Amino acid sequence: MNLLKMLIGLPVLLIVLVFAFVNNDLVTFSLWPFAFEVTVSLSVAIVFLFTFGFVFGNIFSWLSHSPLRKALRHHKRQYKKLNKEQQKLLKEMGMLHEDLEKAKEYQPQKPTFFQRFKNIFKSKKEAIAE
Repeated sequence: MNLLKMLIGLPVLLIVLVFAFVNNDLVTFSLWPFAFEVTVSLSVAIVFLFTFGFVFGNIFSWLSHSPLRKALRHHKRQYKKLNKEQQKLLKEMGMLHEDLEKAKEYQPQKPTFFQRFKNIFKSKKEAIAE
């Protein structure tokens, strides 16, 4: 984008400067409701007005993009927050995968028929204690 600005801006600047310095006549500027008059060279007036328009346009552009910059800051904050949450969840998921692998490896021993038969005649307290 900066290259495009340079390709367009430099020739325009060159044309304005050449036009301004070719026209060296004196001009008088007056502000209508006030009794204010200024006599300057036309080249100075052209360069001044071109610079004023450039600065005014940049300020207007900067102000008009402020909602976008605000939204961008909001999205950056939200991205950081969600990224932290994602890292926390990935860590938790890794721990759950480890627990799952351990659970798959664990195989409880089934009581044999004779052990179940003996437990029928034991009291509940004795069966739980074992």
